[in-house]
Amino acid sequence: MAEYDYLIVGGGLFGACFARVMTERGKRCFVVEKRETVGGNVATEQIEGITVHKFGAHIFHTSDKRVWEFVNRFAEFNNFINSPIANYKGKLYNLPFNMHTFYQLWGCKTPSEARAIIDAQRAAVGIKEPSNLEEKALMSVGEDVYKTLIKGYTEKQWGRDCKYLPSFIIGRVPLRFVYDNNYFNDKYQGIPLGGYTEFVKNILGDTEVLLGADYFADRDKFDKMADNVLYTGPIDRFFGYKYGALEYRSLRFETEIMDTDDYQGNAVVNYTDFETPFTRIIEHKHFDRTQASDKTVVTREYPEKFAEGGDPYYPINDAKNTELYKKYAALAKKTPNVLFGGRLAEYRYYDMDDTVAAVFEMTDLLL
Repeated sequence: MAEYDYLIVGGGLFGACFARVMTERGKRCFVVEKRETVGGNVATEQIEGITVHKFGAHIFHTSDKRVWEFVNRFAEFNNFINSPIANYKGKLYNLPFNMHTFYQLWGCKTPSEARAIIDAQRAAVGIKEPSNLEEKALMSVGEDVYKTLIKGYTEKQWGRDCKYLPSFIIGRVPLRFVYDNNYFNDKYQGIPLGGYTEFVKNILGDTEVLLGADYFADRDKFDKMADNVLYTGPIDRFFGYKYGALEYRSLRFETEIMDTDDYQGNAVVNYTDFETPFTRIIEHKHFDRTQASDKTVVTREYPEKFAEGGDPYYPINDAKNTELYKKYAALAKKTPNVLFGGRLAEYRYYDMDDTVAAVFEMTDLLL
């Protein structure tokens, strides 16, 4: 008999939550993680007494009460509200697009004034059925918002002209005709006090975890440890890139300790012009203002083309990659005793609450 019921490949949020749910149902789980810490891309570390998000800003937000009650078992969450600022060629604008933004763009003070301007710009475009992101954005928010706050940032993020990006990407950007800088509409929002790494460790609890171990370096040995495998890594790698490699965008982070107590006055400032090489600057101490420090830590995010050995962040869900993923998904369905879960194994973008909800869906079916 195998020693464990489930070998979990990957100690990120999906793998940790799966281990917790299955362990509480009497299953024996073992986690293999290639990094030297758990948490995946939500991992945090302490620098100068400040909790630093190692791989970009992560704010937990959800309207799903089951998800919220689950995560609150493992950490106390603060009441952080994400209210990013946009810097376009030295001028500042509030995000998401709301009445503050419209006043900064046009000086209008009422929703009817803002709607009239946006409606006129939409009508001038004359697009009914958008075929790409640029057309969808122009049809949705008009020329001024698009050129000032979307175009340059998006083209840096994805490494290609907006004319060649799928239209669904712009669906993630809210548009509001109220004075409200809260980026998310969800009922529950916050960041775990102490950081996400401790949060994920708490979720894992007493589950055995092997850090710094590459599953593929000794795959046969690991597979024999358990009756079943939950795989959360890149699905194309699991199958030896049989049909070719799926495409991703990656990120490079430059983190700097500064001898000042406040650098930019906000947690996140997006740089929406194309000429600035990074997309945003994160100042970590603003995620938890109870942390006192006479220094500050900032991180600049640089989008990059994904290369072998790098970190895959954002799947490029265009037609070519979608068809390629379908081939791997068909193989996954035919692979006995192996489950595939998470953003890399499912080749899709997951918010953190979506990740937890997907674990619930998978474990509910299993149990």
